[in-house]
Amino acid sequence: MHENEIKVWDPLLRLFHWLLVVAFFTAYFTGDEWLTPHVWAGYLIIGLLVFRLLWGFAGPRHARFSDFVCPPRVALDYVKDVLQGRAKRYLGHNPAGGWMILLMLAALTLISISGLAVYAAEEQAGPLAGLLGQAGEGWEEAFEELHEFLADFTLLLVIIHLGGVVVESLLHHENLVRAMINGYKRRA
Repeated sequence: MHENEIKVWDPLLRLFHWLLVVAFFTAYFTGDEWLTPHVWAGYLIIGLLVFRLLWGFAGPRHARFSDFVCPPRVALDYVKDVLQGRAKRYLGHNPAGGWMILLMLAALTLISISGLAVYAAEEQAGPLAGLLGQAGEGWEEAFEELHEFLADFTLLLVIIHLGGVVVESLLHHENLVRAMINGYKRRA
């Protein structure tokens, strides 16, 4: 660390972030072809979501939802400022980034629920097997279509998120990927 840097992202938040990246892409690219790693990646995502929910209330300042959740209007104004090249720099998540986090967490939650439904209906396995194990072929297909749509939608969110990271890094002259690896950002 240099004297002009400050610790922003705690180790547990960074571990959550990178495990989520690995788990999402493992699940995305294994799909039906390799069911076992797909299911285990899905269970890991569920565990990570539970952790993130708790950490959003009990974690350090910049991990807390209260630090980055703002009204939608604030996020839209921030995006306008970015497009004009005059957006304010935030030490933690910026308003648009805060909304992206909420969107991705919501999408991942819905993917997880629909994945559990598919697993129950098609394989008669998992925690929803007793409820959906005999749902029938029509429901199986519906759950699977929803699950695949949500996975593709989340991939789109990830791409937008990466674009935002690049734009923010260029706009504020800092390496946000490095900050998510080592936890430090420039003080001012």
